[in-house]
Formats: sequence, structure tokens, C-alpha cells
Amino acid sequence: MRLYEYARKVNKVLKEKKKEEAGRYLSPVRRVERFAPVSGERIAAMTFDDGPMNLPPNPVNEKFACNNSLTALLMEMLNAYGAAGTFNIIGSTQENYPDHAGKINASRWGGTMHDHYPAFEKDAFAGAANQPDLIAKLLSGGHELSNHGYRHVLFGPNKLVYGSRYHFQTLADVVGDLNRLHTLIAREYDYAMSFSRPPHYIDRIPDGFTAYDAYAAAGYDYLAASFDGGGWLPTLGDYKADIRKMTAPLEGALAAEPGALNGQIIFQKDGYNMSLMTPVGHALEEHLKLLADNGYRVVTVSAMRKLSPFEDIDTRADYIESLRRLDQSGFVIGYKNNTFKPDKPLTHGEMLTMTLTKADYTEFIQREVLGKEPGSPECRQYKMHPYYPAYKKYGLLDQLDKSAERVSADTIKKFLYEKLHSDRAVGLKGGVLRREYINALPDLLQKLNQPLTR
Repeated sequence: MRLYEYARKVNKVLKEKKKEEAGRYLSPVRRVERFAPVSGERIAAMTFDDGPMNLPPNPVNEKFACNNSLTALLMEMLNAYGAAGTFNIIGSTQENYPDHAGKINASRWGGTMHDHYPAFEKDAFAGAANQPDLIAKLLSGGHELSNHGYRHVLFGPNKLVYGSRYHFQTLADVVGDLNRLHTLIAREYDYAMSFSRPPHYIDRIPDGFTAYDAYAAAGYDYLAASFDGGGWLPTLGDYKADIRKMTAPLEGALAAEPGALNGQIIFQKDGYNMSLMTPVGHALEEHLKLLADNGYRVVTVSAMRKLSPFEDIDTRADYIESLRRLDQSGFVIGYKNNTFKPDKPLTHGEMLTMTLTKADYTEFIQREVLGKEPGSPECRQYKMHPYYPAYKKYGLLDQLDKSAERVSADTIKKFLYEKLHSDRAVGLKGGVLRREYINALPDLLQKLNQPLTR
């Protein structure tokens, strides 16, 4: 178990380095782990992984009525505090056999080759495919659904933690699994999910693509978290100590700075931990009380994003409404690490890409990338040039080498006139900042939501 926790710490350091690197290019997929605090109030979000689960919490919480289902208990607690959660659901792990039971208190506790939720040979008690009533109750209760993969299969290997466990091999495999759950939820509940989180945060796919490519193909953003609510690690041997281990970090953070959780996303578990116990069944109420006592509202991730779309933009900025409108319309205006960088000079590649939508990228990847060999010319261009889809859309592939160059007001004016049939002027003479460009786009881009053309 110490090896597993060590691997998590190493992974956290690597993620910080990746996050810095992810701020280099605009992306149709942003890794959302927090947002800038909303001015004048305190807001936090909570995500709940691996459900819905229709088995009782272990142990039950006699203070509440819904002790036949952990997910129902979590909903009852959230409702008691006027809170809404983002539930990162699976489809079903029933197809993840043949397999052997895993070792309790270890990383492969659910199975040696696959995960099984809520537990080995209990797969029928979890997942959207098996628990339609719980999905319906989540949606009617104002909660949000996020895609955690139909079968909860790893996107790629992680031998240090999961050994030779089964994983997908190609981008098409991953996208197919995501689409299977997305289609189920859309068909049965008329609900479109907009976030996804990779099983166990493993991003790399063996054929050279990543979770970001899969999410671009599926139209999702990457749902991460900035604060670990706990509840997934094995028991300490004392259930009260397990609860305290979950509540102490949040209590300490708020005691040190009452506004510390403002804009943050808190990870929670909707299922058994590695010891087949559910400390979240008691600790969640304490989390909610601590937040309420410090003046917080707990909302879905999407609700928080509507108020504060990026983690580096003050919600009092004079261009915030333009950002909100474009972000909610799906335009590709932010960097992969969920920043906007308002005072960065606009580049040629960004000028083009900020007029594309997530739907444009989805159509492009499905047509130009999925089903083709990773070494094909189309795939190579897509991997090498982050702004290749925009240059191809506008017939400007001969200018791809200009993607990193700063653009002037005159260059923008020419692009808007020739490609978007607008004579709107932007900025001053000379270079233009990204926040200056953003104010020219909302009205103009309402006309632009069209698929890429060859």
C-alpha cells in the first residue's frame, strides 16, 4: 500500500509539470480541476466516482433514511444541505470477466485483471446500465453526470501500480467505450454529459494518443479535482479514524483560510474503498457542514464553470461575459490547463483556433484520425501541429509555420474580412492581446457553428 501511495505522490509531481506544459497551446479539451474564486461568494464542487451503487453503505449511517444504497444516502446528505454533486458514473463492469478476486486493501482489490464495481461478482449492483432508477433520481435531484467509462477499463498500462492489468490498446477502443455510455445516457434520459475522467487518471493510450484526444473526439472536457476528500484508501483499522482521516484535511484547510476551497473541486467516492467499507457515508455530512459553516454553496462542476470559466480570470474582469458566452457555446478559447492568459499576445494559430468549436474538433478527429493508422499523414500532422485543424478549415495550410507568430490588428482585420466576412476592427495598431481579441468574437461567432470542410 505504501508503494501505491508513493506512486500517487510521484504522479502528482508529474501532473504539475504536465500542467505547466499544457499551458502552451489552446485545446478543445481543458483539464478542469479548479476555477477562479467567484467574486462575492464562496462556491465549491464535489465529484463522486464509480457509481451509482445500489448496495448498502458499510457501515450504515442510522442518522439517515436511505441505507439500502450508498448513492441514495449520498443524495440524501447533499439534499439536506441544498447541495448538488457531479457523479462520475460507469456503465457496468459485468463484462470484465473472466477474472479473479483481488486482494483486499490493495490497489487491485476489485479484481486482478479488471475493476469490478461495487465489488467482485457484485457488478449488477452498480452502473448506469444496471441502476436506471438511481440515474433517474440523480438527474431529478439536480445532480450532474460525468462519463467515467462504460466498463471502467484503463486507457493504458501502469505496471507500477496495476501490473499486467488489462487496458485498451487504441484511441478507437477508448472512444468506443466512452460513446457507449454517452449513447446510453442520451437515449434513456435525454441528457448529454460534458465531462469525463479517465479510470485511475491514466492518460496515455498505447497507440500514441492520450485521454485528451479521446475527449476531443467525444466532445468532453477532462474532469479532474484539486482537493482529495478521501474515502478510497484502505481502512486504518478504526472506522472513526477513517472518518477523521477524511475530515481533518478539509477542516484544517478551512481553519487556516476560510476561503481556501473557493472555486475548488473536491474528489469523493461513490462506492466501497479498498477495504469494502464506505467512510464517505459518514464523512460527507461533516464535509458539507464544514463548508456550510464557512459560507459555501456546493454546486455541480458545470454550474461553477458557468460563473467562472477559467482558473486565472477574475470574475470581475470587464470581458468576463464574453468569455462565459464563448465558453458555454463550446468555442476553443482556453489552454489545456484551464487557463486563458488574457495578457498574452495573440498568435496566428490562436487567432484561427479561437473561432473553432469543440464540435469542429470532434468532427475533424472522427473523420481524419479515428480508424487510421497512427503513422498516417493525417495523424502525424494532427499530433505535430496543435492548430492543424484550424489551418485546414480555413485553407491556410501554407501558413502553418506562422502559428507561433504574434499577429497585428491589421492581420486580424484581414482574417476576419476574408474568412468570416466581417469588417470589425480589433485592438490598436501593432500587437493584440488575447483579452482584446475576445471582445470582438461573441456576436460574430454566433454565425460560425458549422462543421469542418475538406
